[in-house]
Amino acid sequence: MSEKAKILIDLQAKIKLHTAIVGVVGLGYVGLPFAVEKAKVGYRVLGIEQNPVRTERVNMADNYITDIKDEDLKKVVSNGKLKACTSFERIQEMDVIVICVPTPLTKNLTPNLSYIENVTHEIAKRLRPGQLITLESTTYPGTTDEVMQPILEQTSGLKQGQDFFLAHSPERVDPGNQRYTTKNTSKVVGASDSNSLEVAKLFYEQTIEHVVPVSSAKAAELVKVFENTFRAVNIALVNELALLCDRLDINVWEVLDAANTKPFGIMPFYPGPGVGGHCIPIDPHYLEWKAKEVNFNTHFIALAGEINRQMPLFVREKAWKVLNNLGIAPAKAHVLVIGAAYKKDLGDWRESPAIVVMKYLLGDKMAIAYHDPYVPEIEVEGKTFTSVELTDETITRADLVIIATAHSQIDYGNLVAKARAVLDTRGVTRNVNCDHDKVSLL
Repeated sequence: MSEKAKILIDLQAKIKLHTAIVGVVGLGYVGLPFAVEKAKVGYRVLGIEQNPVRTERVNMADNYITDIKDEDLKKVVSNGKLKACTSFERIQEMDVIVICVPTPLTKNLTPNLSYIENVTHEIAKRLRPGQLITLESTTYPGTTDEVMQPILEQTSGLKQGQDFFLAHSPERVDPGNQRYTTKNTSKVVGASDSNSLEVAKLFYEQTIEHVVPVSSAKAAELVKVFENTFRAVNIALVNELALLCDRLDINVWEVLDAANTKPFGIMPFYPGPGVGGHCIPIDPHYLEWKAKEVNFNTHFIALAGEINRQMPLFVREKAWKVLNNLGIAPAKAHVLVIGAAYKKDLGDWRESPAIVVMKYLLGDKMAIAYHDPYVPEIEVEGKTFTSVELTDETITRADLVIIATAHSQIDYGNLVAKARAVLDTRGVTRNVNCDHDKVSLL
């Protein structure tokens, strides 16, 4: 048996026996649940998280990710299966290294791969034969092969597919989803050589029920970007419908509810104040940018982004109309915003359209307050706001209440009953027994 073949076989054996040491770089909403799942089946997992506060919280089993059960985190930390550190010095101990770092956009809506590049350089300086590296961060097709592979090979002198293995397996985390978790959500895996694909598929099969191999890392990268672009385009479609219905004086929610009774040929999507989270507002721009490299214009994707980005301005315009009908100058208005998170029943406010709406209201000199049971504090335009308690007094003090995020625990009937006026951007009051004369729907 050749030395190269032995490297692959030894790594596969460690993975099957769960004796492989797994490293997870980035312990956020993707990385920490993944690390816990691997630790639960017996792997020794070492997380690398450069935020020292998060690192300390993991080592104290202090959970900060809602999709993880507190008892699961405590168990894998207490039995020594999961530890966290801030340094890359222990890279050589790891048999598998999973990268789950952010992939933001620049101000010009172009990909910012600095996190991936920095991590890859740190790994490359310590890379040894027999390691598998997988990238889970969402990115444009070509990142794994065109950015990571050259750094790893040139710095280490090792060869992909022979000395080490490299694959892309995009995360499919849906924060707050009680039905689909890391374990039971199908996992796509792709690599540019057969050995890397084989060992990566084997690794993911140990904890994930259904692994879907594809022919290349590029294909795997495109799968994830397409998934999020699909949502962005369809959300833009119903957002544009909402804009049209406003002009036609038709209730968009009535139209959508009726259309969605068709048992085939349609899928429910709903309008809102914009799109939020790390994926949908960002990932389509990765594909849009990559397409330009091959002289291709992604018209649908660009247009969807334009429509979704204008929704917070539309909410602002609706707020102005409601206040004007009440005889209140916007600059003298007191507005209560319900929800700061980008998604209901979640504490994540990254890219939240509610924050953008608040920014516009502040620009109009309105006095604003917000209530969100999951987000105790936010920053808007350099100012820190603390969530207020949702009391009858808080509601009646406001000239206008804007429902920006439809958290389940809010009593919307009481909210409408006590409020002077409500602007509902989520359609959550449309089926609530309340005074709908006070409510303006998106």
